[in-house]
Amino acid sequence: MYAYLEGQIAELNPAYAVIDCNGVGYEVNISLNTFSSIKDKERVRLYTHLVVRDDAQMLYGFAEESERTLFRHLITVTGIGPSTARMILSSMTPVELISAIASGNEEILKRVKGIGTKTAQRILIELKDKVGKVTTSQGSLPVLGNRNLEEALSGLVILGFSKTLVQRALEKIVSTRGDSISVEEMIKEALKVL
Repeated sequence: MYAYLEGQIAELNPAYAVIDCNGVGYEVNISLNTFSSIKDKERVRLYTHLVVRDDAQMLYGFAEESERTLFRHLITVTGIGPSTARMILSSMTPVELISAIASGNEEILKRVKGIGTKTAQRILIELKDKVGKVTTSQGSLPVLGNRNLEEALSGLVILGFSKTLVQRALEKIVSTRGDSISVEEMIKEALKVL
């Protein structure tokens, strides 16, 4: 029903944001990833998904369309509702989730509170074909599954670089040099362009 909301942040905490859109405040449930993306901004655009239940209408918002797409895929899995989907997206980034599903990594999914073996297996089985079609602003799936890339990304973010800029730089390096490049070489190459 609502594609997105754009406006001033009137209230913000890790669980929800109130977005003032021309004098109307919309309370939007958000993931920790979205919170991290918007916490330093005054004005935002959140891509939304409306959940209508007998007792409530709840609006979920995401900083990126890819995160909303993953949310929508997750809630189609048997046994996963909007709250659990939000918990999954708060526990890992969209890139990490796509990577886990594509590689069949059940253990990463089981680390999320409320996800057991059977639910993790259902996620892997039901979403394996769907996540290949999800593209994020960070790039394509084969690069995202690269363990060295993930370690280099983590190291550079700890050094204080923007996660989005680092991801773009690392993906460009991997696409030109191949995915067998070491973590140290990736970091050195990325530091030259950051």
